[in-house]
Amino acid sequence: MSLEEARIFKETVLDIVSQIPRGRVTTYGTIATLAGWPDHARMVGHILRYSPEAVKLPCHRVVNAVGRTAPGWLQHRSLLEAEGIHFMPSGYVDMKKHQWVRHISFVSPR
Repeated sequence: MSLEEARIFKETVLDIVSQIPRGRVTTYGTIATLAGWPDHARMVGHILRYSPEAVKLPCHRVVNAVGRTAPGWLQHRSLLEAEGIHFMPSGYVDMKKHQWVRHISFVSPR
């Protein structure tokens, strides 16, 4: 990934996260796929954790593929519960009930 592609990827990731509706969640992998780089789920996590712009976004609506919240982020679950997100006995988000899937994917410029 070139620097320009990384810049576009970051902007696209932040745009996608801004669109996640209240009471819904999506995954790092889904965001990476929508942004045109399906193998870059970890990079999505890094962008959300380290980008100053992400502070104003609903990053708490992003979980891993099985619905697990971010390790070490103690408020993650409570933020989701405040929006009506239900958790299964396993402690994971009920993805069947709450997963948001954007149907129009981003077309990568590469």
